[in-house]
Amino acid sequence: MYTPHFSKPPVLTVSQLNYYIKSVIDNDPRLGVVLVSGEISNLTDHYRSGHIYLSLKDQKCVVRAVMFAGNARRLQFRPQDGMKVLCRGRISVYEPSGQYQLYIEDMQPDGVGSLALAFEQLKNKLAGEGLFDESRKKPLPRFPKTVGVITSPTGAAVQDIRNILTRRFPNINIILCPVLVQGEGAPPQLIAAVQQLDREGRCDVIIIGRGGGSMEDLWAFNNEQLARVIAACHTPIISAVGHETDFTICDFVADMRAPTPSAAAELAVPDIRELRAYYRSQRQYLQSLMENRLRSQQNRLDYCRRLADQAGPAARCHRMQEQYQFYMQRLNTVIDKKISIEELNLKKSAAKLETLNPLAVLSRGYTLTEQNGGVVSALTQLDKSQPFTVTFRDGTITAKTIE
Repeated sequence: MYTPHFSKPPVLTVSQLNYYIKSVIDNDPRLGVVLVSGEISNLTDHYRSGHIYLSLKDQKCVVRAVMFAGNARRLQFRPQDGMKVLCRGRISVYEPSGQYQLYIEDMQPDGVGSLALAFEQLKNKLAGEGLFDESRKKPLPRFPKTVGVITSPTGAAVQDIRNILTRRFPNINIILCPVLVQGEGAPPQLIAAVQQLDREGRCDVIIIGRGGGSMEDLWAFNNEQLARVIAACHTPIISAVGHETDFTICDFVADMRAPTPSAAAELAVPDIRELRAYYRSQRQYLQSLMENRLRSQQNRLDYCRRLADQAGPAARCHRMQEQYQFYMQRLNTVIDKKISIEELNLKKSAAKLETLNPLAVLSRGYTLTEQNGGVVSALTQLDKSQPFTVTFRDGTITAKTIE
């Protein structure tokens, strides 16, 4: 019976084995560039070195991965545990541990753009720190003397801002701080411009912005350090980035957000024509108010003068004279009435006396005989030895008794 003979394999060290496996994997073109999707777990972000260590997993398996600082710095978002991502890289072996892993060169959120995700992450972070709170935002000055403008010196935005500022408020001073508004060099220049204008203290308000563009074009205004510099600025800042539908981190952290650069210029200064119309109306209002006030005070003065005249000696004498005349007239009326009543009573009494007057009887042919101061009404009363008087209607005679 034939027995096959097998050659004895060489004895390898662990280092030799790991090196061989690594060389096999590194030389496999199918593993040189791979796209792997999965969910991040066990994320470790070394802030000092800048390297990111993580695991990618699906429902069944897990693979270790690493992203070195050079590639990690190009990320527009911050990876987090539980986030679904799509990674591009290569497969290799880490010889000291003999573990194969994915060396990530680029990473994108799975299902959403990296810029949009980075925007939301930074927005939530700064909002949580209170940088967007209305309570910390400064009011814009009503009548600024100097406006600082941070934007590109060649864009249409600077021309729109300058034209509107000078048209609305001709005496305004404009300090233009030219900067890049797009690209990797834009954030440092924007930060330096804000710090310089705020430090010099010559501006009453600062406008920072640019014209419209894509999210990538506006990305310089989503810089975290720029947002913190704007939040710490002592000068009120108006953010005017892009069009009305564009929003950046600067818009949220600034003291005022303008939908366009032109709108920012309108917010920064008042319209001199509106001011003139307002002051004219206020002048008319104040003039009318003063006239009414003077008229009211004049009426009050006249009233007080009348009160003073009524309370003075002349007024008192006049009132007493009026009272005297009133009572005298009333007394005369009472006296006249009393006299009229007495005259009427006198006439009535006279009429009664007239009916009893003996002269009236004499006028009818009768006479009145008197003797010794008394009336002789009967013959027996007559003293024949004494004279007596006989009164007729038209006179009196003295008589003696003969018979």
